Amino acid sequence: MKRILLTGATGFLGSHLAKALLGAGHEVVALKRRSSSLGRLGDAATRMTFFDIGERDLNEVFSECGSIDAIIHTATCYGRNNETVSEIFAANTEFPLRLLDAGNRAGVKTFFNTDTILDKYLNLYALSKNQLLQWGKFFARHEKIHFVNLRLEHFYGADDEPTKFSTYVINSCIGNAPELKLTQGEQKRDFIHIDDVVAAYMILLEKEDQLSKPFIELDVGSGQPVSIREFVETVHGLAASRTRLDFGALPYRSGEVMHSEADISGLRALGWQCRYDLASGLKQVIEQERGRA
Repeated sequence: MKRILLTGATGFLGSHLAKALLGAGHEVVALKRRSSSLGRLGDAATRMTFFDIGERDLNEVFSECGSIDAIIHTATCYGRNNETVSEIFAANTEFPLRLLDAGNRAGVKTFFNTDTILDKYLNLYALSKNQLLQWGKFFARHEKIHFVNLRLEHFYGADDEPTKFSTYVINSCIGNAPELKLTQGEQKRDFIHIDDVVAAYMILLEKEDQLSKPFIELDVGSGQPVSIREFVETVHGLAASRTRLDFGALPYRSGEVMHSEADISGLRALGWQCRYDLASGLKQVIEQERGRA
């Protein structure tokens, strides 16, 4: 059993991770905002220890918790709610950097960082995440803490944020929205089910002692990119939706990434593999979302 310090535990990815960690017998200490809802955690929240960010000095948190074996950082700000540049920087660079520094001072062995596959200059979210990555490389090179950087592709699952593309498409099709305006949908994305993402973290934590290099970077995806059009049409078909799909109604964004594909050889070498292909993963999510309605 390990004692894990987890950020983002009330979010989509973090809540799934918290439940998996508890299920594996680990102890979970979570950092959260006072205003954060514990709804996604359900009964798991009663088995966790919480500290509210901003109300306690991070060095004091580590002192009170005792020995922390690893930090798993999943908290993030995508900038989808009109956050300022300073707010995005504070959430994605400044706060986790303070956490990395405090963890290093407390003797934590490994910092597992949740990063993005996106080019650092695509948007403020990607840039701020990359700035933390550079600090992580520095700490790994000059300090004692190991920094494991997980570059996540487009993960999806039930109860994700409604503003996320995959969730928006799934909910629109389930709800039989009159019309769904889309680009031509030629760009390819590497979609991965949330359970497969969580499994990647779990196997890395399990085999932490085998990660000998101070800095390690791994892609987390299915390794099977599909076009946006194929993704949408698969959702539409599985949901037996009456929504009209209007491909070409929207232009591509400036700087649109046309192909994204994870190199999952590193994870496979550790024994990880995807349980879900696109169809089976989406079928499960659609059934879960309908069950919640």
